[in-house]
Amino acid sequence: MGRRQARETALQALFQIDVGKNEPDFAIKNTAEEFGAGPQELEFARQLVKGTLEHIDEIDALISRVSKEWQLSRMANVDRNIIRLALYELKFREDIPPNVSVNEAVELAKIFGGADSGRFVNGILGKFLPNSEGEEAETAALIEKD
Repeated sequence: MGRRQARETALQALFQIDVGKNEPDFAIKNTAEEFGAGPQELEFARQLVKGTLEHIDEIDALISRVSKEWQLSRMANVDRNIIRLALYELKFREDIPPNVSVNEAVELAKIFGGADSGRFVNGILGKFLPNSEGEEAETAALIEKD
């Protein structure tokens, strides 16, 4: 359960940074200590948080392009940060298969979000994946890895 716990830690840290305006290092350390993340989980969580924050403007622009019905500021804080985390993985982490990033994001949404969060997160992230026939999703090209 190592990477799942690391993603939970990363999500909680991103939430603290987004809502509480905490410093990244403090938020990561505080969350990891509170929830007992081990050294490997802590390192992966740190990579996810730092990478997401490093690319936050680009990630938020991607979200805004596909969520025309929902402004970024109107999204639930948890959902917004789950989507940010998953898009960071999709665009900038070649070591993580896209379906894993999306599945993990949906699971996080079910655990930490509201009743419809899993569907909402899946709907947004699904716009960045090729469809079942292997064709590119309309916006999948937006996240081509650098």
